[in-house]
Amino acid sequence: MPASPPDFDAPFFRTALGRFATGVTVVTAMGEDGQPIGMTVSSFNSVSLNPPLVLWSLSRDSSSLAALQRCQRYVINVLSADQLALAKRFASGSAPERYTGVHTQRAPGGTLMLGSECAAWFECHNRSRYEEGDHVIMVGEVEHCGHSGALPLVYHAGGFDLTPQPEQMR
Repeated sequence: MPASPPDFDAPFFRTALGRFATGVTVVTAMGEDGQPIGMTVSSFNSVSLNPPLVLWSLSRDSSSLAALQRCQRYVINVLSADQLALAKRFASGSAPERYTGVHTQRAPGGTLMLGSECAAWFECHNRSRYEEGDHVIMVGEVEHCGHSGALPLVYHAGGFDLTPQPEQMR
């Protein structure tokens, strides 16, 4: 039996989805032309522990889609609460300009990644891609990962929320 047509419009659906808080990531990679690729992504989930798989999705309208579908590896950088400016920077502008003045390093497999200030990072082999609706779901097989003690940056209800600091939680 096919699905029934939705009884809501896109803005209502977006508002409902915004009730689910997500972490904020920046996906980084190198294009075939050697230019850095990077963008802010909030659609990131774990898929499997064995093998270690994660997923994220990207709009079919993204100017980086073709390059990210072809790259062999990418890093998903989970931003810390102190990296709001970085999240905003990688959400707009052109890819090479996003990196100006940003500290980068190489993950163990050689993939471009942000500095050690991130809450966590996952270096992934670009395992599979699935076209669904207006997005492409990217599944990465995690080859290397790391984490710090930093609290994550959170996106909720259409905006960035800074995770409460421990002294604010008392």
